[in-house]
Amino acid sequence: MSVADNIFIQNCRDILSRGFKDDGYPVRTVWADGKTAYSFKKFGVVNRYALWEEFPIITLRRTFFKSAIDELLWIWQKKSNRVSELNSKIWDSWTDENGTIGKAYGYQLGVKYDFPEGRFDQVDKILFDLKYNPMSRRILASMYNFTDLKEMKLYPCAYSLTLNVNGGRLNAILNQRSQDMLVANNWNVCQYAVLVHMLAQISGFAPGELVHVIADAHIYDRHIPIVEKIIGNPIFSAPKFLMDKSVADFYAFNTDSFGLENYRYTELNEKIPVAI
Repeated sequence: MSVADNIFIQNCRDILSRGFKDDGYPVRTVWADGKTAYSFKKFGVVNRYALWEEFPIITLRRTFFKSAIDELLWIWQKKSNRVSELNSKIWDSWTDENGTIGKAYGYQLGVKYDFPEGRFDQVDKILFDLKYNPMSRRILASMYNFTDLKEMKLYPCAYSLTLNVNGGRLNAILNQRSQDMLVANNWNVCQYAVLVHMLAQISGFAPGELVHVIADAHIYDRHIPIVEKIIGNPIFSAPKFLMDKSVADFYAFNTDSFGLENYRYTELNEKIPVAI
């Protein structure tokens, strides 16, 4: 049985049974029809995934694996904020008049800074440290730049990644300020699991543990019936994660470098509304 499924079920049950309901409070999010998007929410959810044991994709419903990777590469490899360079419609609701999401996500990872070792952007500094100083406790990236928040169409949700090498394994902590459990939870987990696998391979380490820290984990009011249906679905075994072992350059990976073998899931026919 998939560990990721069991974690997702436990999170959702906990939020719905013991979460705080923000109905009546001044929340920011709205639905496409303009009505306020209220939610049940839990503070400080922490989930751990042992990446050497199985790939953490849920089988309760389909997670669109290739699309998730495409967005991951758009942010971490292309370091882009231009929506036309993404193959999905995910960011259409937050696109500005210039066709970008402003100074958010990939834009922040592409900004160069001066370090004692030279001038790097955040991604290249991670790659440098994993190669030359892997026991450092300072290997991290953050997309939450307060100076640029006013020029972001959406403040980063998954905003920082801290990496740590321990016993030949590359471990990571993903910090997330806000998480729409139905729309984005497993999407983000899969993305950063893939990222850890990528960084581990090009640095000569084995993938370790992914720790996902969510400050505000919530289920929106209109999502509740769908979530209740999903967590009652059957659980299948986790699929086998496939990655092109010949790739030795972080920037040489593409969506075809990854795959899943025997990915079984239950189809979800309901259209999921997205709060914005």
